[in-house]
Amino acid sequence: MSSEAPLPSPQDNVKPKDYYAKFTARKSYTEYTDPCEDASKASLSCMDRNGYNRDKCMQYFQAYKDCKRAWIDQRRADRRSGRETPV
Repeated sequence: MSSEAPLPSPQDNVKPKDYYAKFTARKSYTEYTDPCEDASKASLSCMDRNGYNRDKCMQYFQAYKDCKRAWIDQRRADRRSGRETPV
């Protein structure tokens, strides 16, 4: 038995965290701040646990891609509507 905590479901990380809140909560932010950080970490953890077999982690990679796409779309919509964006 492994003492590691189980991985979250890939679908838990499809929706990005509110990027505006994530960026403004920090004293400083950079272009590398990522509201999809949880999905990224889950995909890397999956790779670690499965001996870097990409086929076993495709759901996690897709969840990360979906999260990033949603984040980019959200930022684009905010800029079009005139909402000030932190990045």
